[in-house]
Parts: sequence; C-alpha cells; structure tokens
Amino acid sequence: MGTACHVRGGDGILTAIKDELGIDAGETTDDLNFTLESVACIGACGLAPVIMVNDDTHGRLTPEKVPEILARYK
Repeated sequence: MGTACHVRGGDGILTAIKDELGIDAGETTDDLNFTLESVACIGACGLAPVIMVNDDTHGRLTPEKVPEILARYK
C-alpha cells in the first residue's frame, strides 16, 4: 500500500474488503468473481485511498462505501 493510501485510511478499506468478500489478500472467492490483491501503489495519490475493480478506479473511499461498490460487480 502506498503512503497516501496508508495515511488516508487504506488499512480500514482493506479490512472492509476482506470482511465483505470473506477472503484475504492473495485469495479468490469461491464463486471466482473476486481475487484480492494488495499492491504497493496504483499512482492515484490524489484520490487516496483507492481500489481498482477490473479497469474501474474508485477513490476517496471509506469503509462504509465498500459494500456498495463491490455489489456492482457481483
């Protein structure tokens, strides 16, 4: 995780994703819809904290936004 994401609450976002999907980093959901990868940086510091789902970037996240975002891809 990059510095900007870390400072702006990226750890909470990662925890929310793990809880929502029931997997840890490096794992795939049983239905094969999601694989969770933790990366050093995606270069979108101005939007931190940021996640990418497929080719879509989601920024300025809070843990509360995670379920709604992931639901769009289920």
